Amino acid sequence: MYARMQLRRTFLATVAAAGLVASVAGLASAPAMAQGQPVKIGELNSYSRFAAFAVPYRNGMQLAQEEINAKGGVLGGRKLEIVFRDDGSTPGDAVRVAEELLTRENVSFLAGTFLSNVGLAVADFANQKKTLFIATEPLTDAITMGAGNRYTFRVRPSTYMQTKMLVEAVKAKGVKKWAIVAPNYEYGQSAAANFKKLIKVATPDAEIVGEQFPALGKIDAGATVAALESLKPDGIFNVLFGADLTTFVREGNTRGLFEKRTVASLLTGEPEYLIPLGEETPEGWIVTGYPWDQITDAPHKAFIDAYRAKFNDTPRLGSFLGYSVGYMMRDLLEKAGSTDTEKLIATLKGDFKFTSVAGPVAIRALDQQSTMGAWVGETTKQGKAGAMKNWKYEDGAKYLFPEAEVKAARKE
Repeated sequence: MYARMQLRRTFLATVAAAGLVASVAGLASAPAMAQGQPVKIGELNSYSRFAAFAVPYRNGMQLAQEEINAKGGVLGGRKLEIVFRDDGSTPGDAVRVAEELLTRENVSFLAGTFLSNVGLAVADFANQKKTLFIATEPLTDAITMGAGNRYTFRVRPSTYMQTKMLVEAVKAKGVKKWAIVAPNYEYGQSAAANFKKLIKVATPDAEIVGEQFPALGKIDAGATVAALESLKPDGIFNVLFGADLTTFVREGNTRGLFEKRTVASLLTGEPEYLIPLGEETPEGWIVTGYPWDQITDAPHKAFIDAYRAKFNDTPRLGSFLGYSVGYMMRDLLEKAGSTDTEKLIATLKGDFKFTSVAGPVAIRALDQQSTMGAWVGETTKQGKAGAMKNWKYEDGAKYLFPEAEVKAARKE
């Protein structure tokens, strides 16, 4: 009897000890399991409506994600997981999607958007929710100026920056009579306002003889071209993009609108827009763009080769941007050492720099705008395809808003 009682006590003690060991082991493994969880980032963009830009952009970001994870991931071996969602191309849809990314997907922060009005809506949402938003593509000046907030940082060179690059490129031509054509929404209106201000600085006796603001995606190309022709300008500042640009160029070519006139055109040198233009590409427009096929430095060439191998396609400007943002997010997480929002913001505002295949890029703490630059050159044709010539990469740091203007505009 005594022997059986001793055996039972030994058995119970062993079970209890085993339970304690298991419990301790469970506690010890909990942090390891947490460390193994992926770092999720929510990316929302106009993948349906503006697929020509957004899909190559997503491809570039996915390529960066794969490379980063193959090299060990982030934050001590965690996988980087970018959750892509369509923003519906409307402010209301975008805010709803952003909310879902935060609450359902539990992402650490938000990135993306394409249209300026959508970017502004998500920036306001991020400010309300006190979560980081990296605005990758929207060009509106407001996002880092009048509507700027401490949670929103922008990657691409702004409307002001790219317009200033074009003004610098055309000022030697001495054009005095300018007409403007731009889509009738925030981006187009902002670009037009910037051009009117900057061209007067570059060429004091320049004048704007007229403006055309067709509805985004609904241009009446015949009426627009006729109105511009009636103004008899010596130069045209064009802000149209996408399908509007293609129909405008076709009609303008037919009617001879661009003959013997200087044309400065935002974005037109990007493959996203040169490819649809094809043999209709006008000769000699001064543009911002992306001459990927002529860039030969080793880091950029490695990116181009990897992109073509993976997607069996040529890169677009969006591809370059998405790839750059992927590595920016990696560098941000590594330097912050955390996914905590306040630590991420402190890192971005603390002399943060990251390396893109076009060279180093910094974030200016004052307005939370990056110094990423743009390629400026002229349109031409190579066979039946549109291309760029006489191009130069312009460092965005030279074209940032003056500090006094930023301080006057931001309401933080």
